[in-house]
Order: sequence, then structure tokens, then C-alpha cells
Amino acid sequence: MGIGDAGDRSGELHKAKEWRLIREVPGFRNFKENGRALRLDDEAESKLLAMAEQPLKDIIQLMRDTGMRNCRELYRMRIEHLNWGKRTIFTPESKTTKGRREIVMSDRVAEILRIRSEDRKEGWVFPSRRPGKHITIGLVNKQWVRARKLAGLPEHLVLYGARHDYGPYLLQQTGNLAVVMQSMGHADVKTAMAYQHPEI
Repeated sequence: MGIGDAGDRSGELHKAKEWRLIREVPGFRNFKENGRALRLDDEAESKLLAMAEQPLKDIIQLMRDTGMRNCRELYRMRIEHLNWGKRTIFTPESKTTKGRREIVMSDRVAEILRIRSEDRKEGWVFPSRRPGKHITIGLVNKQWVRARKLAGLPEHLVLYGARHDYGPYLLQQTGNLAVVMQSMGHADVKTAMAYQHPEI
């Protein structure tokens, strides 16, 4: 059971006690989250890029420069959603309703995406070896664990830390929380506000 599931299961457990299926409702203690303190910063990126294979190498750079969510947005990115005239990436599917947005390409992002797109007009930016499919979280995670180990980085540093590094950077550059929310697809201002204190 995940950390976020404990509250959802509480009612079910109380019902099980009421029906005398269990004697007592067990208590749950949430693990401390390392959260936004574990940012994939410039130093970590440099070490990882020296050790990483493709597609992980490109994914690290794209996440750091766009703040995109890896599974729902980045791995499912399609060439037809790249607007070269405006230099934006459209994300039609995301974790939240605010996740449908246009994301500005940095020079580095534009270069990576042009190379990956080649002369294709449609299809997955990160295609799988299986026809018609995009890359899977399993492949990327396997590459991530190997690269992180070779780079000598701590095990509790996760790839999502690249997104957590983007938020404080963007807020520092713009000073505008609304811009951070729009760029990262946050629906809740409380989530974005955490980037005001990235050490938390």
C-alpha cells in the first residue's frame, strides 16, 4: 500500500472491525518524504550524463529544462505536438486538468527534439522497439538505477528530482508563482508554493 492510500483504506478497515473481521484497526505511520530537497541539480546532471545511455540522457535534459512529468507527459510526447514556429510542446494528457498546456522549448530542448524527430511529421518522440508504442517506465528506470550508481549519487535521488529542480529555478527567474503553476501544470497553488522554499 502506498503512502497516499492509507487514508483511503482507513474507512474500509473500520468497517472490517465493525463486521468483526479484525480486532483492531492498525495504525499507519507515513514515511518521511525527501521531496523537493532532492533536486537533480547541475552537478548531478553532469555526473549522470557522463554515465547515462539513451534515451535516459535526453530525458534528464528535457525534464530539467521543461519541468515535464516523466510518465504521462514526456514518455508520451508526440511529434505532431511540437510547434517549431512557436517553439512549444503541447501536452494533451497529464495528471491534472491544468496539465494540458504549452511548454516553451529551451535551445537545448529544441536541439534534442529536432534530432529525435528527424524528418518525421508524426509518431512518438520516444518510440519503443515494439511497433506503435512509446518507451516504458521500466526501460527508463533500469537505465536510471544503473547511471545513478555509476555516477556515485545517492539512492534516494529519483529522476522526478529533475522536475523539482525546474520549479525553484523558474520561480527564481520570473518571481511569478502563476507562471510556475502554468508551466508545470499545477492545479493547486499550495503545490507550487512549495517551490518558494525548495529546501523543505
